[in-house]
Amino acid sequence: QVQLVESGGGSVQAGGSLRLSCVASGYTYTMAWFRQAPGKEREGVAAISPYGDSTVYADSVKGRFTISRDNAESMVFLDMNSLTPEDTAMYYCAARLGKLYLSPTDYRHWGQGTQVTVSS
Repeated sequence: QVQLVESGGGSVQAGGSLRLSCVASGYTYTMAWFRQAPGKEREGVAAISPYGDSTVYADSVKGRFTISRDNAESMVFLDMNSLTPEDTAMYYCAARLGKLYLSPTDYRHWGQGTQVTVSS
């Protein structure tokens, strides 16, 4: 059973930065970050392969967000820079076996989420 616990969310002004962390117990999975704003569908932000050699990003965050992992500590990170109010959402960590995807329907294991709020 995979357990995922996110942390690091908070409130920040536009242009600021945050680092999200996810502790992931269990097997080494493909890991991803998703986000969901009120009234919107959950969308993929970034994903990373089990050993960190491949990553994929949503176009909306390319060049601003970086996903990374530390398998020795069973952790996945999302470094978010140049944040804008459009980045405001609940951010979720997710895990799956297999290839990198950014569709939420491809992920079976989910954390509870951490809120990110960006003010203008």
